[in-house]
Amino acid sequence: MGDLMILNGSPRAPRSNSKRYAELFSSYYPGSTQTFPITRNNHQELCARIDGASRLLLVFPLYADTLPVPLLDFLKSLEAYSPRQKPTVSVLVNCGFLEPRQNEVAVRMLRLYCRRNGYPFGSVLMIGSGEAILDSPFRFLAARKIQRFARAVAREDCGTFQITMPLTKGIFVRAAASYWERYGKRYGITKEQMQTMDIEP
Repeated sequence: MGDLMILNGSPRAPRSNSKRYAELFSSYYPGSTQTFPITRNNHQELCARIDGASRLLLVFPLYADTLPVPLLDFLKSLEAYSPRQKPTVSVLVNCGFLEPRQNEVAVRMLRLYCRRNGYPFGSVLMIGSGEAILDSPFRFLAARKIQRFARAVAREDCGTFQITMPLTKGIFVRAAASYWERYGKRYGITKEQMQTMDIEP
């Protein structure tokens, strides 16, 4: 099944949920994996490594309904580099929204990129409530779906998977509001401040 190269496209790569998802994926992948964060200064190194990879997994969070800037910048470098051997590209994307479909635009962007640049496109996992699910009682659902996704990536299938917390929108909104209130309190920010644009001095 060959080795798999995983790229973490999160701007918070060392402390990100994307890192946690990549680690969980690696624990289920039936082959060897190597994970690398995307930084401003390692594009050429990553491009050279991709030249020898048979499979590539992009792991990242949804940012403003699209790809985060570190990943966008890297894809420009990769387009200019154009490896001789182009790996099959799979995608694991998570968003803070409850609905996994919020990730679809970002996935379509990557499909188009791969088609225009000659990369085979593999499987996709879209995760809703990605900020919270791994720390919730529903972690097992995410783990089970990631396991299925890992097997599909190893087989170079072209499947699309999705997972989210099985909550109603009302419950999710209340839980999210409570989370952000607690988060703000840790940094001395009140609920009223978070409801305005005036939270910075």
